[in-house]
Amino acid sequence: MVGRIVKPHGLLGEVSVEILTDFPERFAEGVSLALGPEGGRRLRIASARPHGGRFLIRFDGVDLEEAERLRGVDLCVTPSEAPPRPEGYVFHYELQGCRVVTREGEELGTVTDLQDVGGRPLLSVATPRGERSIPFTRPIVVEVDLASRRVVVAPPVGLLE
Repeated sequence: MVGRIVKPHGLLGEVSVEILTDFPERFAEGVSLALGPEGGRRLRIASARPHGGRFLIRFDGVDLEEAERLRGVDLCVTPSEAPPRPEGYVFHYELQGCRVVTREGEELGTVTDLQDVGGRPLLSVATPRGERSIPFTRPIVVEVDLASRRVVVAPPVGLLE
């Protein structure tokens, strides 16, 4: 998911889009985005411009009535459309399902999501005692091994209580 349509803007079918990606160039004119994670329908961006922390986007063939129906729809790309990964960077979807273990090898749970909360990334981890949030930052996250589907953490005392 790279964005979410918040609401229509104006009378010409433009929509206000919340940006949910570190790669805003995904919202360039001519780019095609899938509606929802299943990606059944795609829309081509006719124009895009930043506006108040969001983007205003006009899609080919979308009028005001269609823009209203798109309210709340997630804009997605497929993994094959991902830009080259910068050194040390992981995509949210790559972490889902990874095992979370301590440095000592204790199994804590499984990653269900990576969320940006208040400008800070938090791992959502399903543990035997319920969902827990772990700041996705060093020194708490020690290692991310995508090949082994494992995230090694050193949680401070009380973090997972």
